[in-house]
Amino acid sequence: MKKHILVISQYFYPEQFRINDICTEWVKKGYKVTVVTGIPNYPEGNFFEGYGMFKKRKETYNGIEIIRLPLIPRKKSPIFLAANYASFVLSGYLWKVLTKIKADIVFTFEVSPMTQALLGVWYSKKFKVPSILYVQDLWPENLKIVGGVNNPIIIKNIKKMVDYIYRNTNLILATSPSFKDHIEKNTTDINRVSYWPQYAEEFENNLHPIENDVSIPKDDVFNIVFAGNVGYAQGLEILPKAALLLKETNTKVRFNIIGDGRYKEELINITKKENIENYFNFIDRQPAGRIPKFLTDSDVAFLSFAENELFNKTIPAKLQTYLASAVPILGSVSGESKRIILQAECGIVSPPGDENLLVKNIKKLLEYDDLKLKQMAENSHKYGKKHFDKNHLLEEMDIYIQDLLGGETCLKTERY
Repeated sequence: MKKHILVISQYFYPEQFRINDICTEWVKKGYKVTVVTGIPNYPEGNFFEGYGMFKKRKETYNGIEIIRLPLIPRKKSPIFLAANYASFVLSGYLWKVLTKIKADIVFTFEVSPMTQALLGVWYSKKFKVPSILYVQDLWPENLKIVGGVNNPIIIKNIKKMVDYIYRNTNLILATSPSFKDHIEKNTTDINRVSYWPQYAEEFENNLHPIENDVSIPKDDVFNIVFAGNVGYAQGLEILPKAALLLKETNTKVRFNIIGDGRYKEELINITKKENIENYFNFIDRQPAGRIPKFLTDSDVAFLSFAENELFNKTIPAKLQTYLASAVPILGSVSGESKRIILQAECGIVSPPGDENLLVKNIKKLLEYDDLKLKQMAENSHKYGKKHFDKNHLLEEMDIYIQDLLGGETCLKTERY
């Protein structure tokens, strides 16, 4: 009989998160997978076309059964965002009370908000099944730094909630060594915490064609590509500043920005105001399968974060995609991302927010010959294959699941 995995994730297909691929692979391995999620509205904040409170509340994707809980769309204001978080938890609680679905294990894919993990704990307790929490964002740190919430009473209560979730989870998986260390300091049983990094989805042998009207221009301009959420956390305000400096020396560079997000409109307006539009090429959000083609059509990939302690501990999913796509990486990062780029010898790095050093590194890349850039690209792919191999990581996850289903303590893996 197929083992049944219940996945809790506020975001799921057609929203683009790695959990889509993880669930697809579980189905291929013979698991039955049910996903409890919300109505898709990330990152733009409005319900996707064809979805709504009374539309497509149940559907099937790649053999995965999807149950969509009603929630308030996040829009583009803090009030709606808070309502979005709260409404999913409320809907989740009511679903937990009423549901008769009995899975063998519950897996929570935690990107903000951490509040969604409550549903995983509640389900685990109700049906007395083991639970796994996959931590992508640290709370309450993320709430303070990204959300700007500093009320001590709110933070204290969120901390209590996080402690409750950690205490009542059988296995906590962290996406970076720094996340693992942080979680271990906040839980009484460090044997329940392991490092399980995100992997890159396998598109190398199946590069999706790109429509004629959206592409990386092929000319004599040095193409730098950024693919992902165009938000404030990504620190992309450094790019117009860098473009102004590059303009002073008439350096031929183009920043190709692929994706959508809360900062995109402001970024476009800045490029118009500063008359640096020819230094930018904005491309709307693309299916995940097309991203590697954009990357391989560019000279280097750009990785950036705003400067703060939380982001220094983060390994963003796009880094694994860059590595798997075999492209040199230009980083405006610190911490874990910097460590990986330097260890891999696949690119060059400057501190977040330092446009002068970023421009210096861009000019350095322009001086590199094709052989040097090719070596960086090869190093990129080699490092990704060694440390973030999809098949190896999924096999490791399979061991975690089987151990928990058998009532055993999970294998702790050290890979850094």
